[in-house]
Amino acid sequence: MALFNFFTQELAVDLGTANTLIIENGEVVVDQPSIVAVDRRSGETIAVGHKAMQMHEKTHENIKTVRPLKDGVIADFTAAESMIEGMINMIGHKRRFLNHLKMVVCIPSGITEVEKRAVFDSADNVDSKETYLIHEPMAAALGIGLDVEAPEGNIIIDIGGGTTEIAVIALSGIVCDESIRVAGDEFTEDIIEFVKRDHNILIGERTAEQIKINVGAASTNLEDPPADYAVNGRDLMTGIPKQVVINYREVAECLDKSISKVEEAIVRALERTPPELASDIFRTGIYLTGGGALLRGLSKRIANKTKLDVHVADDPLRAVVRGTSLAIQNVGSYSFMIDRKSI
Repeated sequence: MALFNFFTQELAVDLGTANTLIIENGEVVVDQPSIVAVDRRSGETIAVGHKAMQMHEKTHENIKTVRPLKDGVIADFTAAESMIEGMINMIGHKRRFLNHLKMVVCIPSGITEVEKRAVFDSADNVDSKETYLIHEPMAAALGIGLDVEAPEGNIIIDIGGGTTEIAVIALSGIVCDESIRVAGDEFTEDIIEFVKRDHNILIGERTAEQIKINVGAASTNLEDPPADYAVNGRDLMTGIPKQVVINYREVAECLDKSISKVEEAIVRALERTPPELASDIFRTGIYLTGGGALLRGLSKRIANKTKLDVHVADDPLRAVVRGTSLAIQNVGSYSFMIDRKSI
């Protein structure tokens, strides 16, 4: 039995729309943007992750960059396969000597059977012998240290790149949930449109992402506001590169509509929560994970909307993959593994 374990490689994979993280033996071994660069002529993958992101929106006609996931699910099967394989290869030399790959991949709670099958197929193509799927909110709950098996209600909100997952969890299962395709990517699109509309400047995704990181906010009244941020883009009138300065209040206003959709989804989930679990949630509050949790003022805005305490995870970006790692270590114990495929 010990010999068999030597030939088993266990990977916990957070296959995200914006970023992919992989944990092996409790350690994050891959943390890369979910993107690949492809040679249009040969179809070969040129770069994966950070190297591909450096090429994004800067390529000539012979190279294209592809983000294989959209709204939390695989949109380009071939690119997803190349990306997963490339990121597993980043782990190092051990992959050559280990012949039994075991993976747990987290997925949105609102995923369809067809989308689930695409995840399984991608895992098959990187030679995974055992593949398990776990819902993102459940993985996030594990990752922040909640006792998911207890007869106590907790509500988790995971705001990723493609989806916002809201789930009420008790007794190792999801009691009720809401999954909406409004999250980090939608915020980025809002910023692009705002800069175009209000400043007559055209910017790309990478610049919009930097605006979100540097001056992104969910409220126009922050206690500790960030400094104004200079943005470079192309003037739509003259076609000449131009710089404008943007402040956090402008960004908060442009994100307001999308954040309101997230708030509405939270309220819908709370409305469908059984009364005894609602009583627990009143006491424990809301747990916020995912990259969106880092948006300035968001936790306070949600607290004002729901009149509940909101707790932001210590490391919200890695909460899901940490929980996925715990799941792979206890595959036989946790009943919330929603599906399994082994060969």
